Amino acid sequence: MRDIALEEIKEYAAEDADVTLQLKHAFDPLLDKQEVRNVFQDIENPLVPVLVDIEYEGVGVDVEFLRDYSVALERDIRIAEENVFNHAGVKFNLGSPMQLGKILFEHMKIDPGAKKTKTGQYATGEDILAKLRNKHQVVEDILVYRELSKLKSTYVDALPTLINPRTGRLHTSFNQAVAVTGRLSSNNPNLQNIPIKTDRGREIRKAFIPREGCVLLSADYSQIELRIVAAISGDENMIAAFKENKDIHTATAAKVYGVAETDVTVDMRRAAKAVNFGIIYGQSAFGLAENLGISRSEAKTIIDNYFTQYPSVKGYMDTSINFAKKHGYVQTLLGRKRWLRDIYSANQTVRGYAERNAINMPVQGTAADMIKMAMINVHKALKTNGLRTKMILQVHDELVFDVPEDEVDTAREIIRDGMQSAMALPHYVPINAETGTGNNWLEAH
Repeated sequence: MRDIALEEIKEYAAEDADVTLQLKHAFDPLLDKQEVRNVFQDIENPLVPVLVDIEYEGVGVDVEFLRDYSVALERDIRIAEENVFNHAGVKFNLGSPMQLGKILFEHMKIDPGAKKTKTGQYATGEDILAKLRNKHQVVEDILVYRELSKLKSTYVDALPTLINPRTGRLHTSFNQAVAVTGRLSSNNPNLQNIPIKTDRGREIRKAFIPREGCVLLSADYSQIELRIVAAISGDENMIAAFKENKDIHTATAAKVYGVAETDVTVDMRRAAKAVNFGIIYGQSAFGLAENLGISRSEAKTIIDNYFTQYPSVKGYMDTSINFAKKHGYVQTLLGRKRWLRDIYSANQTVRGYAERNAINMPVQGTAADMIKMAMINVHKALKTNGLRTKMILQVHDELVFDVPEDEVDTAREIIRDGMQSAMALPHYVPINAETGTGNNWLEAH
């Protein structure tokens, strides 16, 4: 636009402003009609300058580390590929789902009950292969090949190309109005999707580094969604576990299996953890059985025991679904709404999805509201106290900061206080924010 004559662009620019004002007049009354003005005024609007500063600040990236890691990944990808070919006894295009399906299910006959997609080829998605892991080592090698290939192409090779040549830093864009739960999303690049579940994925976090003379400080909410479940449901047993600062998964396992907390095994805790997080997403006995590799009857017993020990959680789930059916929406503690038109669907699958959203959204949405309030508070406090510390990332329940070495103790206190006081939960359920520092994101987290 800077190259166009003023006379030519004045009408265009004036119309831009006029249409924007017309939209403002059209949308503003809807904030009151839908009773969401406080979400707009107290959360989303004050968050705009915070996000502007985060995007402008950007993140430091160790390009040399990524180059070296790319070489290491390429080597491991070739090894995984050779392993697959050796097991199969034939070379083929591993990137072709059609060829892979024929090799696995016709040539190697790994699963006699293998299903085909509508296009007539075998389904070879990650969920399908994960269930076949124990059938043959080739499946594990295929999954390794896919994971490493995705890490290399999506992150390790792509991130250096997105660095701003002027600043030498990575500047993501945050979106406030994409995720219906209220969560922020990011793109170009998507830094909220950096893998965390596998060692190989976590390694990528080493590439995110502080400025000279600074360290990275990571602060994240401890089990915030479960704390919100306890607060919203009012479940006495769950609230007591958090107030007594217990490990919630161990406490849950002890109750579900009827043993002392000291007698909880690793497998018991793993099962309890799966139920704790699965319940938020409306997980069934079938889903839990698939997740843990146990029988459906055993999974059903675990879930039944869970609801016996945490009866108010079941009450919350039923109440939330009924609320959605009556009003057509559910909402967070601060009043953010998600409309669920499919809650009335005659199709059981479609309705079931809406019911799961009715359970999950008030929890996940409240967590999203909380960290947004925390960002506003912390951003303001850092400026008020004249600190040079900069907020550089938000990833769901976690905030990341560039902190000068001489400000670490002061910044840590301000950040933790801002996060823990962002929002009070019902029944005085305590909120806990944990912090860590390091010379890269992985160290800090």
